[in-house]
Amino acid sequence: MATDLYAGFTNPNAGETFRCISNDEEAFIFEWIVQPGGHVPNPHIHFTQDELFHVRSGTTRMVLDGKEYIGNAGDSINVPKGISHIAYNDTNEALTCIVEFRPALDTFKFFQCMGGLVLDKDYDKNGQVNIPKMCYFMKKMKAKSITRPTKIPAPVFKIVLQLFYITGTIRGWNKYYTKYTGEK
Repeated sequence: MATDLYAGFTNPNAGETFRCISNDEEAFIFEWIVQPGGHVPNPHIHFTQDELFHVRSGTTRMVLDGKEYIGNAGDSINVPKGISHIAYNDTNEALTCIVEFRPALDTFKFFQCMGGLVLDKDYDKNGQVNIPKMCYFMKKMKAKSITRPTKIPAPVFKIVLQLFYITGTIRGWNKYYTKYTGEK
């Protein structure tokens, strides 16, 4: 059975919970709850989508291209495509945001893969999901909603995607892709 994003999933090591609210061509929208001390595991870039955070409660600290922003309840922070960013909850209360990816592209399937890895506890002590498998999934699905960790230069990332696709093919990772997305 495919990962049910409407039921949500929690990455305890990152302190993040994701629950899909809606998905159509225009936008993939989800509720994002971050526990005190929680964070996005790595700075990253979305190449083809804008990401918009609407803070419902709590406070977030975000770093966009090296510049720090604070978002409180009622604030919105826009992250245009191509901008490196990371978010934290440095407070003692939970942070709740409604997050939009525009356009949606294949973000639903990307999140199914990420959520499947989380539900299978395939992440490190910081909450970073298995990057080789995510690279395999992105290449397998011919992802349009490409997300690249900032620390990996773009030309290297293209090579990494291909290498992990080959590795995943040899190691049989398609079974996870099928499990998480319901597709062969």
